[in-house]
Amino acid sequence: MEKIKAGIIGGAGYTGGELLRILVNHAKVEIAFVHSNSNAGNLISDVHTDLFGDTDLRFTDVISQDIDVLFLCVGHGDARKFLEANPINDAIKIIDLSQDFRLKAKSQKPKAESNGQENQPSALSVKPSAFVYGLPELNKESIKKAHNIANPGCFATCIQLALLPLAKAGKLNNEVHIAATTGSTGAGQKPTATSHFSWRNNNLSVYKAFEHQHLNEIGESLHQLQPDFDKAVNFIPYRGDFARGIMASVYLETDLTLEEAEKIYEDFYADAPFTHVSKQNIDLKQVVNTNKCLLHLEKHGNKLMILSITDNLLKGASGQAVQNMNLMFGFDEKEGLRLKAVNF
Repeated sequence: MEKIKAGIIGGAGYTGGELLRILVNHAKVEIAFVHSNSNAGNLISDVHTDLFGDTDLRFTDVISQDIDVLFLCVGHGDARKFLEANPINDAIKIIDLSQDFRLKAKSQKPKAESNGQENQPSALSVKPSAFVYGLPELNKESIKKAHNIANPGCFATCIQLALLPLAKAGKLNNEVHIAATTGSTGAGQKPTATSHFSWRNNNLSVYKAFEHQHLNEIGESLHQLQPDFDKAVNFIPYRGDFARGIMASVYLETDLTLEEAEKIYEDFYADAPFTHVSKQNIDLKQVVNTNKCLLHLEKHGNKLMILSITDNLLKGASGQAVQNMNLMFGFDEKEGLRLKAVNF
């Protein structure tokens, strides 16, 4: 198969940069354009300086229709606005990294009004079908047939992978308690008061306790596998004093033995090339700069603890987006994603 052509909207940010690092070395992809209004004309390597010597592409403010897949690496709310404002050919597949189309109730694009030009792509009906929620460990077969993908959130990915096997087995029968810490890149590239180095360094803080937006997509996925689940999911997010990665500690009461729980998890992830269950304790450096999720289970009395670790920019964003692209186009699921952690 010839290479597919990819376009990227919002290529100057963290997720755009990570996507470029993967795609410049992807054997089945040609990067057709990287869109950025603020950097149009500048070399990509002037912004993402680690790509110096890897590509001579420049940012552009022109959107080409001669592509097979379009990645939307824009802020929350901006993906929907972009699709409403820009006519995209119906043949182009879309992978959105924002939260705009993740929830089923909001996944349908607005219908277009007729403008008398039926042969032209309509800005409001780029893709009339719903977006498929792009968590491969949950929806792999649907992703393979999908035309539009809503890439999951970073916290949502890490936490769902800790809970989905129990939901599939019908074993979520009590409240779930989660504490998860993310690196500063989870807040995006634009500096804020709580992502500034002098504030973040040697510091730790809680935010959006019990109210984080990713709880909505987590809830939808748990109900997809265990429709009768009606217990609380209590989530306390932390800002960590490191750049990238997420560690989530999840616990709940269960009558499962550790051996029974481990068997449930190992069976559930038997065909998941990036998600692995470790008998040994895990640490964040094992997954940073990879598309992996590592899980570790422990039983303490009647409580089961599940540790889950991911890289928020890769498995939590751009790596998972490429994993979804691979599935959509029939490539090896791991193509371009054989990335290695630097564990020192």
